[in-house]
Amino acid sequence: MYSLATGAVAVCATALITLAVSQDEEAGPVIVQETPAGYRDWRLISVAHEEGNLHSFAAVLGNDVAIKAYRERELPFPDGTIVAALHYHHVSSEENNKVFGREQSFVAGDPSNVQFMIKDSKKYASTGGWGFGHFQDGKPLTDKAKLKACFDCHARIKERDLIFTRYAP
Repeated sequence: MYSLATGAVAVCATALITLAVSQDEEAGPVIVQETPAGYRDWRLISVAHEEGNLHSFAAVLGNDVAIKAYRERELPFPDGTIVAALHYHHVSSEENNKVFGREQSFVAGDPSNVQFMIKDSKKYASTGGWGFGHFQDGKPLTDKAKLKACFDCHARIKERDLIFTRYAP
């Protein structure tokens, strides 16, 4: 009886390991499914403005590990680095434009998404050491093809350890 139970456990464990490995190989980039705690209190790395279809402003924030690495110009970024990009649609500020006498002021409008890059060279080895997360209305994007596009785009700047954002002086 004991050997039958042991054998059943071994078969189940082997099946789970095989399933986990095959799912990981198929998944491509590892998906970040939870927002890091306290990210809204992190320090500013820089701001970004995207035109075209995105038409957004972003505040790019970093945890303490990210800020230290940016300030010390450390590349590659160390494990534990987390970068958050808070994206907002930009809209004209009628209130400000009245003061200026012409249309020239744009402010953050409705939030469009929050994105994260988390550095863990072992956990995210298949994606250059980075895990990618995209959240809309607090919910993680789980579309593997769209998240793979994050890595594919960031992989084009390997010399900067896949990070587009430079530290603002």
